[in-house]
Amino acid sequence: MVKARVKLKNSEFSVDFHVSDRHLEMNGKHYELSQVNLDIPITGTVYGTLLNFQGSLEALKEQIHHPPYNQPPIGPVLYIKPRNTFSAFAKPIPLPAGVPELEIGASLGIVISKTATRVKKAQAMDYIEGFTIVNDISIPHESVYRPAIRFKARDGFCPIGPWVVTKDSILNPDCLGIRVYINGELRQENTTANLIRPISRLIEDVTDFMTLNAGDVLLVGVPENAPLAKANDHIRIEIDEIGYLENPIIPEEKLAMEGIS
Repeated sequence: MVKARVKLKNSEFSVDFHVSDRHLEMNGKHYELSQVNLDIPITGTVYGTLLNFQGSLEALKEQIHHPPYNQPPIGPVLYIKPRNTFSAFAKPIPLPAGVPELEIGASLGIVISKTATRVKKAQAMDYIEGFTIVNDISIPHESVYRPAIRFKARDGFCPIGPWVVTKDSILNPDCLGIRVYINGELRQENTTANLIRPISRLIEDVTDFMTLNAGDVLLVGVPENAPLAKANDHIRIEIDEIGYLENPIIPEEKLAMEGIS
């Protein structure tokens, strides 16, 4: 088991648990995830990072040298997932009307522990509370350098959780396997060993020009060839040493009729 911080629904506070694949342990008692109503375990802003996997940059091939890009990015390419996108473990992902499929963006989330400004690589781990799993949902689109808000910032387009695993529980965050299952079928597999900017370098480069605050989450990026999922599909993202994040995709109009959205 590893130590993690869990936020329970209808609770004002986060609590520390020991967690395993399907269980939480607190005060000697064991709870199955299905027995616990989990809430979003983070409090700050979520910053996404584009083109930080080797394969995602290679997939652009010669496009990267022509307009609108002209050259490979010389710094981190960032965007924000606003609070309206946040969703918890097991909560439905809304599929907008007229949209046939959603892009599943499996990412490791770095949870910041204290104000971070111009942090050097050697000290970067001192600014990390822990790690979580984030599903950076998008409507498929072609824009890369300037992701369109209407495709990435829809309500419920950022499931997060199920918990924040403390950094001391992770042996090497720069070598964690990431897997995406859709309806039980493995559809994507990668590893944070393929990051262009490993975690400490990413923190150094981002905080060189902007401050990250306690509770903020910096996504390391989404691997290339993100799988697509449709209505009523069940999504499971696994990241080694952290656990798994599961959510179903439900049509937006159905959620509205049921009073969920």
